[in-house]
Amino acid sequence: MKRILVTGGAGFIGSHLCERLLNEGNEVICLDNYFTGTKDNIIHLMDNPYFELVRHDVTMPYFAEVDEIYNLACPASPIHYQYNPIKTIKTSVMGAINFLGLAKRIKAKILQASTSEVYGDPSIHPQDESYWGNVNPIGQRSCYDEGKRCAESLFVNYHQQNNVRIKIARIFNTYGPRMSINDGRVVSNFIVQALRGEPITIFGNGSQTRSFQYVDDLVEGLIRLMNSDESITGPVNLGNPREFTMLELANEVIRQTNSTSKLSYHPLPEDDPTQRQPNIELAYNTLNKWEPGINLEEGLTKTIEYFRNRLERE
Repeated sequence: MKRILVTGGAGFIGSHLCERLLNEGNEVICLDNYFTGTKDNIIHLMDNPYFELVRHDVTMPYFAEVDEIYNLACPASPIHYQYNPIKTIKTSVMGAINFLGLAKRIKAKILQASTSEVYGDPSIHPQDESYWGNVNPIGQRSCYDEGKRCAESLFVNYHQQNNVRIKIARIFNTYGPRMSINDGRVVSNFIVQALRGEPITIFGNGSQTRSFQYVDDLVEGLIRLMNSDESITGPVNLGNPREFTMLELANEVIRQTNSTSKLSYHPLPEDDPTQRQPNIELAYNTLNKWEPGINLEEGLTKTIEYFRNRLERE
């Protein structure tokens, strides 16, 4: 049994990670300030004697004796991270400093949940880990993009200067149950709009592409990365290399929900990437042939069922 700390553990991805780690027989400390996370995501874990929930903001120091730290705390959707951009930067940068410092003191292994947003609006396609990115440092999205880029730099420097055992995962678009209804991400947006019979919001002409991985595939990748050889520090892309246009996604959601919703076109937001697709060769070669196993149709079916039940309870 390992003792594992998950910051942002009551969030969408964090709650799935906590659940998986508990199911594997570990003791889990879930840290969250509920800015975007919610107790509803982890309420089913509360009766487990090896699960501990702590209300805490990662911009403040925290101490615990643990073997591993998964640093997931940070708002990840544009609506949430642009709501308070200074708080977003503080969460990424000060959170990294605080928990790298903890890892250094207690000699724990620590994983940073970074993001494909470090690539910005990419000028190469698909994106591999050697690409430095094309990011606007003062744009609307910069609080998140640059905060995560700075956190990666901190992780590498703590590793090089203080021998902290680090892992960096660059997470591409992820979806699944427990996404927030109002987080503004495209999968949850389309599903909720379709289930309500509202117009489905398409930015631009809908030709921009994304790659969508189901949350269970991501959790598997995070755990494999944490458990990988210590020479593998990352960054490592974790995402689904299959690309879909926004129109393709919208039409598949409409088909699965039997919705009468129509498409509603709006201008593209500032710095919205036109393409986003991971090269996952590094993950496949170093993480025991990791690759996504759940296709979009299957993943959407599970996610739509979750949102249908959520909306029926409201």
